[in-house]
Amino acid sequence: MRRTHFEAFRPVCPRCGDAAFLEIAQVLREQDGDIAAGILHCPRSACRQEYPIVDSIPLIVADLPRLLGDRGVEMMLRNDLEPDLESLLGDAIGPDSWYDAIRQITSTYAWDSYAALDPAEAPAAEAAPLPGAAARCLDRLMDLASNAAPVARALDLGCAAGGTSFALAARHPDALVLGADLNLSLLRLARRAVGGTVSYPRRRIGLVYDRRCFPVALPGAARVDFWACDATALPLSDGRADLVAALNLLDCVAEPSLLLAELRRVLAPSGNLLLATPYDWSTRATQPAHWIGGHSQRAAHAGAGEKFLRDLLTAGAHAQSVADLHLCGEAANWPWHTRLHDRAAMRYETHLLALQRAADA
Repeated sequence: MRRTHFEAFRPVCPRCGDAAFLEIAQVLREQDGDIAAGILHCPRSACRQEYPIVDSIPLIVADLPRLLGDRGVEMMLRNDLEPDLESLLGDAIGPDSWYDAIRQITSTYAWDSYAALDPAEAPAAEAAPLPGAAARCLDRLMDLASNAAPVARALDLGCAAGGTSFALAARHPDALVLGADLNLSLLRLARRAVGGTVSYPRRRIGLVYDRRCFPVALPGAARVDFWACDATALPLSDGRADLVAALNLLDCVAEPSLLLAELRRVLAPSGNLLLATPYDWSTRATQPAHWIGGHSQRAAHAGAGEKFLRDLLTAGAHAQSVADLHLCGEAANWPWHTRLHDRAAMRYETHLLALQRAADA
């Protein structure tokens, strides 16, 4: 955890809210203002909740036991196994296991973020997906946004392997960028990229993975940090960010309407909100009652996610609408693909919306 980001974003206790700014209670290992291991805590005597910093990543979530119960194994995974041994262990643990699920997700997101920088990556075959889909989506959204004001603090929510966080830093050379996610294995990968190394298992087919490890020099890396946070309950005070990006996150949370309200809450007046969603709903993440479109054909939106989302972003158009946001630009069918393995990829038509919060909000 960079001290610069801790001071600029001033995290609050996610259990207590604005009433309690977190304090650095213990530093176990630090170098050049980067706390690699330590403990944050809430100063309120009625709370005193502790939040660990592991591998330079602070885990600032209200229900820490649940996060660690669900994903704590990701903090323990090794990256120093010889390729043959890693392959043997992967075969033994087998498909449809927790280990292979982690490897598949890591392969997909790391490839999109960093494969263009990998000297071992072969040129893509004709019609094959190209890495950098998320960054291209972000570039298009920033072009759609109308606010040219300087950005001092930017949030990249659902940052995954961190490629879009570095893209934000490159686009805004004076900004501190904070990437946030709950996938601890992807956050660890992103945090190592800050230090100049990318290492991930690139899926070839089935259980066959190639360990890719290569140096990177990412523009603006010194201004990027990564925290483990819940995007629907951010440990930040109101109006803390000048720019908030949430790409393909809306259909990955339990209650999308809560996410929209939270994005608006942490966005500063005149700040830009950049959204992208393919409305690819899954009951593993979101129950149908909370979907934005994709059901309730008898409603006014006739099951269309695009109209429903616009209503939620227009004050007074829906009971759960957020206020003070103005639509600056929109792209209804922006192409987005994700690589699964050498012979498979998923293609989406993603809905992009660039919004600006009112200056006098």
